[in-house]
Amino acid sequence: MWADLARRTNCLVPDASVAAVADALDYLSLAQLYLRDNPLLARPLAPADIKPRPAGHWGVCPPVNRMLAALGPLQTAVPDGHDLHVLHGAGHAGPSALAHAYLTGRLGNAHPDLSLGEAGLRELVSGFPRADIGGEITPMIPGHLLTGGQLGAALAIGQGTVLDAPHRLSVVLIGDGECETGTTAASWLATRALHGTGEHGTVLPVVLLNGLRMGGPSLLSTLSRAELTVYFTGLGHRPVYSDGLDTGQLRQALKEALGAAQPLGTPGPSSVLVLTLDKGHGAPGRLVGTPAVHKTPLRDPSGVPAEFDALADWLASYQPAQLFTPGGRPRPHLLPALPLPRPEPGSLPAPRGCVAASAQVAAHAAGRPFAQVVPEILRTRAEQEPFRVFSPDELSSNRLDLTDEHGRPAPWVVEVLNEELCHAWAQGYTETGRHALVATYEAFAPITLSLIQQQLKHRSVRRHAGLAPLPSMVYLLTSLGWHNTFTHQNPSLTTALLADGDPTLHVLTPADPARTAAALTFALRKLDRCTIIVAGKHTNLHQPLETLDEELRHGIAIWPHLTHPGHDEPDLILASAGDLPAKALTTLARRLRAERPGLRLRYVHIHDLTALAEDGTRPLALAPDTFARHFGTQAPILLATSGHPADIHALLGCRHPGPRLTVLGYHDPGRPVSQEHLRRLCGLDDASLWKLATMHTATSKEIPA
Repeated sequence: MWADLARRTNCLVPDASVAAVADALDYLSLAQLYLRDNPLLARPLAPADIKPRPAGHWGVCPPVNRMLAALGPLQTAVPDGHDLHVLHGAGHAGPSALAHAYLTGRLGNAHPDLSLGEAGLRELVSGFPRADIGGEITPMIPGHLLTGGQLGAALAIGQGTVLDAPHRLSVVLIGDGECETGTTAASWLATRALHGTGEHGTVLPVVLLNGLRMGGPSLLSTLSRAELTVYFTGLGHRPVYSDGLDTGQLRQALKEALGAAQPLGTPGPSSVLVLTLDKGHGAPGRLVGTPAVHKTPLRDPSGVPAEFDALADWLASYQPAQLFTPGGRPRPHLLPALPLPRPEPGSLPAPRGCVAASAQVAAHAAGRPFAQVVPEILRTRAEQEPFRVFSPDELSSNRLDLTDEHGRPAPWVVEVLNEELCHAWAQGYTETGRHALVATYEAFAPITLSLIQQQLKHRSVRRHAGLAPLPSMVYLLTSLGWHNTFTHQNPSLTTALLADGDPTLHVLTPADPARTAAALTFALRKLDRCTIIVAGKHTNLHQPLETLDEELRHGIAIWPHLTHPGHDEPDLILASAGDLPAKALTTLARRLRAERPGLRLRYVHIHDLTALAEDGTRPLALAPDTFARHFGTQAPILLATSGHPADIHALLGCRHPGPRLTVLGYHDPGRPVSQEHLRRLCGLDDASLWKLATMHTATSKEIPA
């Protein structure tokens, strides 16, 4: 279909229109970098028209502009029910994305002061880079997808966007420097892990082979054409080349690449379009192809006469009067190559009944092991709507049996030995409105920390832009360090994410498999959250579910079966966050109640760590009176978490209970030790806990050791 669409539009839209759009994009990109007035050179350029401190990136704009221009007729011709996404690996192409959104009118729809016209053009040029939009590609620029500032993930994210979406084409623009990243390098081969034929959409990777990364030659540019062909062919792709200068040839190459492009997961090679164009094309000749063009090639044209003359000639070479009307609109011969604005995707329905549905799941799971209830939840979810599970080759180890009757993985499950790819695929899947789960070892989840943080930033900007909510990011961390060898112990993902302070983050620490099933159900139903579920696969202690609703709604609850009745200040408060802590403290609570019945005990379980945050800092942060109702005002508190104790101290912040709080959690032993030894080192063995309880209550109740 896509090749036929390209063939028809090549016949209907003249090359001259496409070339004119590319020139207009180049001119607007350059004007944004340098001009503060006289945006269309309506009068001779003067030093006062130039920004005293030009800022932004020019180098990647020319090839991006040529691809955007070549794709324009195709975007207009996409039939209803089909999508064509352009995903930028190079976030530095902000001037290109802004220029393109301005020419199409979409920028003015989102930001009325940037509407097509003289005032909008003046603001676009003089205001760059605007603090509220940014100088790089962000969700504030409509029509352009960039899912974070980290290089490398774009191709895999693009693959995730077309999974289970046969109606979608994602064109991914990848810098040749970006091809040096491990994630991009793995993405070429990883399509073999995405099973299915005909059920997915199509990805067209476009490598912008400009010869340079920021500081020197790219590795890809050191390959000859023959070596480059062998490289891509060996990875299962068929390269199609274009030099980018001949508009007709570029459009023909695009048609050829689309003709050879295969839906994701289809056996056989699929195409990659390689656009060769010197970095910074169009800049003064002595600078093209040098690192100087990465940002602003001319550093001080308002103060250096030679640079001023070079800039004046450079701007004039685009003949802006032939591209724009005096009122700042594109002239008629550009319009056939400019895509028409398309309606934004509809909003997902707001989730309802999340607590009730999760509680029902928990009731069905009560008393059953992790290995039964969690796979059951995921299978049920996959039967309801588009849903994917991504895991770095660890599902079996994590006791998540998601195979069919023949022992083959379910069609909605993807395993590949690469954490970054799993995250990127899930990110592309959720960014296009579908639900996904990443299931991995707790110790190796931090590999994706930067990608998660970039996605959180991206989603934060989406909210500021007023865009519709998306399915939540959901991670299931199992195979916890408490039961693994030294090399597999690292609970720091939650530590780092909590430190960022993102209000959409929720760290769920369920106490037993039924609560894990409820937490998973709850997290996958919610929108626009980032939920990390920390749940060991070995849990074998089950707690009553009478407080589950409260745990799901508020993230915390007092367990009455381990708490003395009444609301008076207790003698000791036990608080658990996680299944292993809940098991350890439950054992302690039962012994205290049996051997010291006069001790007034309160037991609190923390289902969501963010409930501990300072009042007003997070959605579930307890109000002062509620915090006091759970943690008292004078009683010693013994709190155990499966993660780092520092997480608890940081969340509590200014309302930290001070010396009456003791937090136990994971401490790196610094060497291999047994599971029993690790618990002793961390103070979570039975003897250490009894000793602490004795010490904390010695002044109020006599408890012999």
